[in-house]
Amino acid sequence: MQTAQPKSIQVKGLQKTYKQLHVLKGVDFEVEKGSIFALLGSNGAGKTTTVKILTTLLKPDGGTVTVGGFDVASKPDHVRQSISLTGQFAAVDEILTGRENLIMLAKLRHLQNPRQIADDMLKRFGLTDAADRRASTYSGGMRRRLDIALSLVGQPQIVFLDEPTTGLDPEARIEVWKIVKELAGSGTTVFLTTQYLEEAEQLADRIAILHEGRIIASGTLSELKKLFPSAKVEYVEKQPTLEEIFLAIIGKKEAM
Repeated sequence: MQTAQPKSIQVKGLQKTYKQLHVLKGVDFEVEKGSIFALLGSNGAGKTTTVKILTTLLKPDGGTVTVGGFDVASKPDHVRQSISLTGQFAAVDEILTGRENLIMLAKLRHLQNPRQIADDMLKRFGLTDAADRRASTYSGGMRRRLDIALSLVGQPQIVFLDEPTTGLDPEARIEVWKIVKELAGSGTTVFLTTQYLEEAEQLADRIAILHEGRIIASGTLSELKKLFPSAKVEYVEKQPTLEEIFLAIIGKKEAM
């Protein structure tokens, strides 16, 4: 008998309406502690709305949402203490150096030894040589690494990455992938939204597809592959990519 894995995030019947637009129509999913969970969906599917609710930036209209064991509606302060959020664009102060950015955030979080914390983060993310340069001089990949380093100050239990590699070149994207894998390896829960289906294929333990305000498929990559019709070939059965699975599932739903 397998022991149930502890859940970092639990979402049941999540609803959200903007004016008369019903964006989320009863979303359900769970994220296991220490795993990488990818939420996929086309533009307008409700991904960012979901992230905003999970991170207490937006109030749900219905359903229950617990993050880090706390209800987002009744205990938002407790949720904020256990999470960090990295958006699509790096939120660093470009006038400050990399070191100064990290020291400032450590002080804002009232942590002891902010300079030591900054030094440790700079070393961990390969930014020691650029520590005393203004962030405005950093490349896109360096800036994103600094942004993720800032989000980890204080050791949050759960990290939300909303399209973290948007606009990055392939080399910088691979750097971010490596960081994400290391985070999960150290026990941090990672909630990822992405437009790049290869990214979810490379990183995620579990994947959910959000379409027109509902989760229409979820599971591991191998489980989702079973939803894709088997290829008929004479010699070798071609394995579908996550992109092919995603488009097939979305197309199947729209045809209903």
